[in-house]
Amino acid sequence: MIDLLIKEDEKDLKNMGFIINEKTNTYTANIITVNGILTASQHQCIGKAAELFGNGIIKLSTSFTIEVRGIPYEKINDFRKYIEKENLETGGVGPKLRPVVSCIGTDCRYGLTDTLSLSDEIHERIYNKYKNVQLPHRFKVAISGCPNDCTKINLCEIGIMSQYIPNFNEDKCKGCKKCSIEDICPMDACKVEGEKLQMDKSICSNCGRCVDKCYFDAIVNGTYGYKVFIGGKGGKVKTEARALNKVFTSKEEIFDLIEKALLFYMENGQPKERFAKTIERIGFEEVEKELLSY
Repeated sequence: MIDLLIKEDEKDLKNMGFIINEKTNTYTANIITVNGILTASQHQCIGKAAELFGNGIIKLSTSFTIEVRGIPYEKINDFRKYIEKENLETGGVGPKLRPVVSCIGTDCRYGLTDTLSLSDEIHERIYNKYKNVQLPHRFKVAISGCPNDCTKINLCEIGIMSQYIPNFNEDKCKGCKKCSIEDICPMDACKVEGEKLQMDKSICSNCGRCVDKCYFDAIVNGTYGYKVFIGGKGGKVKTEARALNKVFTSKEEIFDLIEKALLFYMENGQPKERFAKTIERIGFEEVEKELLSY
């Protein structure tokens, strides 16, 4: 059970997931979800809690959390107890690790990997472990199921992009003047030059669109994996995340990398400094070397 609230200052309330509404004496509660997925009974519980303790208004956030508006200070503890019976909790604000944001992955025709399963595991193994740990600033993790990047991983501290790296068998390439691979490549990374298809790996996004599209079976399969970007940041002055020089082929590697990045940030980040600024100050190559070391 949740202990009864004593008089908390605004910082403590924010750490609990409650933000003061400007020009009012009420708060907005930030309810954690895993990828915005809730059961029907959890939906009902949140709706009833909004009526009982708030002003009846519910809002979805860009981080897949549920915001319940207009909760008076004296009702905060009762609100938390009420939603607790459906295994719901508040949080996800302040200088902490935020809940993982993911696209629908293989539920989409372009999805390369099961991003929902991966995000569930990151939530269980990483988020739940570090959710109450104070960091220098907020820390976001997002997963994109393909290079379309619907979740905008380039603006997150850690961005994970699913990959399907084509296995090109040059011996089977006929150098067709009308090449099906060249036609279908959305990045213009594939060109028939001379007698063979040439694939520019510096341009290829590993979207997998070319796999199984060659009439002569030059590309019949590929290798699934994840490309990881670090140091993205939104805000007035945006910073684009940069890719680590490795494609990860197992989920365990992803779990280890996220935890290593968090620990590095906790040790090296300065107060109120975003991870992007920490990387800029120390140097991307040095940070990359540390994160990729074993």
